[in-house]
Formats: sequence, C-alpha cells, structure tokens
Amino acid sequence: MKITVAQVEAVMHKFYPLQLAEEWDRVGLVVGDPAQEVKLIGFSVDPCAATINEAIERGAQMLITHHPLYLRGTSSVAAHTGKGAWVHRLIKNDCALFAAHTNADAAQNGSADALADLLKLENRKPLAPNPQQPALGIGRIGDLPLTMSVRELAQRLKALIPQTPAGITIGGDPERIVKRIALSPGAGDSFLSTVREAQVDAYITADLRHHRATDHLWDGGCALIGLTHFASEWPLLPKLRALLATELEVDTYISTIITDPWRERI
Repeated sequence: MKITVAQVEAVMHKFYPLQLAEEWDRVGLVVGDPAQEVKLIGFSVDPCAATINEAIERGAQMLITHHPLYLRGTSSVAAHTGKGAWVHRLIKNDCALFAAHTNADAAQNGSADALADLLKLENRKPLAPNPQQPALGIGRIGDLPLTMSVRELAQRLKALIPQTPAGITIGGDPERIVKRIALSPGAGDSFLSTVREAQVDAYITADLRHHRATDHLWDGGCALIGLTHFASEWPLLPKLRALLATELEVDTYISTIITDPWRERI
C-alpha cells in the first residue's frame, strides 16, 4: 500500500494535535509535497546538516524532528544561508521535513511521557496542565517504583539517555532520598515555582539558568538534575516511531547523531 507524506502528517496530527502547540511555535510540515510517496522515515531531535544529510544518504523520503527548522520565522531560504541550503537539499532529494514540538510536549505519549517511561514513573500527572484539557500538559510529576538517592537517579538517567560531553549535573544534596519527582524535557526552569509547590524530591530538566537554580536551592527547593536539552528530549524519538508503527506500515530509523551544541568538555 502506498504511503504518502499527507498520511504521515495526518497520523502525527492525530497523536500530537496542532492546537496543543504554543502560539509562538512553528510545527507541522516544513518542507515537502503532501502527495509524495514515503517508504522510509527518519527521526531526529534537530533538523540540521548532519541529520538532513543522513536522511538523504539513507534514501528517506521524510524526516520527522522534534525541533522546528524556523522557530522564529524567516524571510529567505536562499541557498547561501545554512538553513536555506538544507531546504534546497531536501527539496532536490524529495525528502519532506516535519516537526512536532510543543504539541508533542503537551500531548499524552509525548516528550514528558517518553522520559517518564524510562524511569517507570507511577501516579503521573502533568506538571503544568493544559487549561482546556487538564489531563494534558507540559512535564510530568510521578513516583519512582523504588526510592533512591539523587546521585543514583542521575546515574540511572545516564544509562538511559544519549551521553553528551556536557553530561549530567546535580544541584542540591546528592544523597537526598528521592521518591516523588517532577520532570520537564527541554528548557524547564520557568516551572521551578510550580515544582516547589508540588513538593517533589527532585526535578529533572534542561537549560537551568544560574540565578533561577540558585534561588530555588537557596530557598529550600528540591534537588535538581540537569540534562542537556538534546539528551532530555531524545527519548521522544522511539515513542514517535512506535506510535507511527501502530498506524502505518513504513520503514523507519532513529538517528544516533548527537546534535547537542556542546561538543567537548575540558
């Protein structure tokens, strides 16, 4: 049976509705002909030269990414610009590009559940519920099946997500015993006040800024576990692949290219 870009797009919108995306976000089909046949789909966190070249070299007709290509808009896709060159390369090689970003953050079986699944969190609820659909929302709060220290939790995460040069950081007491945790893949320090009100033992997120993190800890807040943005959201990719497989029979692959911007730690 022939599978088209439009069919893949429809399945993605079914699981990650466009109305769940933040107003500032740019999600959905970025490049591609909806009528184009799709035999192979790639998944990656970022649309960049490495993942786009990989998709083309592997003969993929579609690349699904978490991050949008043009998050803040553009007035040019000229080939002498970095992203413009990628657009031209995608079009010339009949490879569509699709992004599921904050809509995949807020939906069930999105980025938060993907990370929560790795830790087998129980009694889950959204960290920041959607006002219209409280069962959905950004982040998750839940209970670990077994208690452990903050350090042990960080070590467990290290074994479950891609390893990046920047690694994993701990704020607060590494020996604190953890049962109830909050998590928010991607940039999550804007939720620190919500985390404090939730009275959890630890908060897992990325892109923690100095003043927000120190104010949180100095005011008696829970322990912090800082992942890189890329590593915290990578678990979404196997989730996307599995969900798509329930609806469409198409070959897929998950990119193992590390697209975190921090390449070396000295």
